Amino acid sequence: MTWVPPSNAWIGELINSAKTIAIVGVSNKPDRPSYGVAKRLIDSNSYEIYLVNPMYEEVLGQKVYKSLEDIPVPIDIIDVFRKTSELAPIFESAKKIKAKNIWLQLGIIDEQLAGQAQADGIGVVMDRCLKVDYDLFKTA
Repeated sequence: MTWVPPSNAWIGELINSAKTIAIVGVSNKPDRPSYGVAKRLIDSNSYEIYLVNPMYEEVLGQKVYKSLEDIPVPIDIIDVFRKTSELAPIFESAKKIKAKNIWLQLGIIDEQLAGQAQADGIGVVMDRCLKVDYDLFKTA
């Protein structure tokens, strides 16, 4: 399947309708993009944030889950901070947990996986920063 990029209107609707976000690949280092995005979204109080990284127990004062499958609630957006070569298992987990959307951060692109996910009914955003789009599109 061919990946179809979402419109800005769709992205705005997603940002404003989502309730839960899982951040995969979160770091405990303040200079890392995943840390900054997690902090911004946690501080916004707009979502329930679930952090995922098997290397940590806690980041930003929050529990860190070992895998997406360990999160006890349905996830609206999986925000991914992993190399393109590490995406396939994340997409498989997203399908398994029935996640609604996958968001690949800046520089992360895999049109084949994205097209398959869309065919499976999962929305996919690639090569965009959730924090930047949050600040652009989030309404009260």
